[in-house]
Amino acid sequence: MIREKIKITGKVKIELFGPDGKLKKMKVIENLVVTAGLNHIADQMSEQDEAAMSHMAIGTGTTAAAVGDTALETELDRNTLTSKVQAANSVTYIGDWAAGDGTGAITEAGILNAAADGTLLTRITFGVYTKEANDAFRITWQHAYSVA
Repeated sequence: MIREKIKITGKVKIELFGPDGKLKKMKVIENLVVTAGLNHIADQMSEQDEAAMSHMAIGTGTTAAAVGDTALETELDRNTLTSKVQAANSVTYIGDWAAGDGTGAITEAGILNAAADGTLLTRITFGVYTKEANDAFRITWQHAYSVA
């Protein structure tokens, strides 16, 4: 009997830009697909009725991301994805926050399938990115799918 497992790996690039458009801070970290997200992927494979991923949220929670998470710890703001591109064995999600949007001490992010509530696909926590009123913030999240 052949037994294969699908493996999801990913990187998340977090970027903070000043009012002049210059990069103030950037970091690349590993992502975490949560159990609800794995269930969502199976749902999409079976063409059920659950909505596709459409939004990215940022927050101020500091509890480490865990596979059982179903929401951000302390959501600050949620925006429609700037883009979502599938190529080969990967999907890249981009979320942007312009000046005046999502201002605060950002320490967590996630991808969801609704403007409010919804299913959480993935969540990360990271060191503080202080987004001032005139700053811009971008998260580029890439998931790669392979056979383990």
